Amino acid sequence: MKIAIFGGTFDPVHSGHVEIVKKALKDKDIDKIIIVPNFLNPLKNSFSAPAKLRLKWLKDVFSDFENVEVSDFEIKKNRPVYSIETINHFKPKYFIIGSDNLKTLDKWKNIEEILKKTELVVAKRGEIDKNLLEKYGIKKIIDVNIPISSTEIRNGRFEYLPEKIKNKIKEFYGQN
Repeated sequence: MKIAIFGGTFDPVHSGHVEIVKKALKDKDIDKIIIVPNFLNPLKNSFSAPAKLRLKWLKDVFSDFENVEVSDFEIKKNRPVYSIETINHFKPKYFIIGSDNLKTLDKWKNIEEILKKTELVVAKRGEIDKNLLEKYGIKKIIDVNIPISSTEIRNGRFEYLPEKIKNKIKEFYGQN
């Protein structure tokens, strides 16, 4: 079975994340996606929504999706978890990242080992640095082009929230 890991903070999950999963599942080479929210991104020092709440939001959003599992692997560790640990645990064929992560791949722990053990798939939103794709040997691109980020949602832009959890997220961020 060809597994893809889709990791991230998902703070909060939004329609762009949902579209990434839908498009990745259409890829004939991906049989299953495991969504792995992190407790805390190793390159950041805080998050907005608590890890267990982000996990619940993800489970709510993806509960009706076939071939999608939401894992608490990183959250259970209660600390920042490096991607290489998650890759070693699940042994995926693919590791899906957002194009915003391309510019920080050189800061990822054991990036060379990650590139040997799995194939990176980039979810594209807007323009993408082709030099970075080449540098890391990335050939699979998921074209998503939904103009939203989790930061924008935290700042009150709620139109790109999945309907299933829209009210819960608006309530968490103080909007009704």
